[in-house]
Amino acid sequence: MDAHTDPGGELVALYDRAGAEIGVERRAVVYRDGLWHAGTGVLVRSPDGRSVVLHRRTADKLVFPGAYDCWAGGVVGPGEAPADAAARELAEELGVVAPLRPVDRFRFDRDGLRYHVFTYETVWDGPLRPQPTEVAWAGWVTLDELRARLADPVRWPFTPDGRVGIERWLAVSC
Repeated sequence: MDAHTDPGGELVALYDRAGAEIGVERRAVVYRDGLWHAGTGVLVRSPDGRSVVLHRRTADKLVFPGAYDCWAGGVVGPGEAPADAAARELAEELGVVAPLRPVDRFRFDRDGLRYHVFTYETVWDGPLRPQPTEVAWAGWVTLDELRARLADPVRWPFTPDGRVGIERWLAVSC
C-alpha cells in the first residue's frame, strides 16, 4: 500500500520539542505515541482580503475527522522543508498552486498531538479542486462569517490546532 491508501504508513519527520528534525517514523506511530513532528497550514485568501477558504475534513481522517478548518496542510516529510510541504499539501488538498508567504510558527501540544505548526498564506482567485479523500466540502467565507462560525463550536466544530492558528492570525492580521 502507498501512503495515499494507507495514511498511517506515511513516513513523517520527527522533531524534538525545540524544533529540530531528529528522525523519521510512520504517521500512525507518531499519532499513537504523541511524538513531536511538524505540520503546515496554508490560509487561502481572496484578492480583496475579505474572504478565506473554509473546508470540512472527511469523516475518515486520522486526526479531527469531520471537523472544519481554514488551513490546508499536513505533515512534513523526512528531509522536507516546511514551505515545500505546505505547497505540496495545498496543491493536493485544494488544487491550488500559488506563492506562499510565511505567517507564523508555534507549538501545538494538546491531547497527545504534539507538533510544530508552520503557517503560510496565499492569495487565490481561481477554482478550488478539493481532494475528495481529504476534503468533504470547501468554500469561501468572509472573515465575519469565519468569526461567527468560530463562535459557534457546536454547529461548526473546528480542528483545535486550526482554531489556535486562525485565532493567532486574526489577532495580528485584522
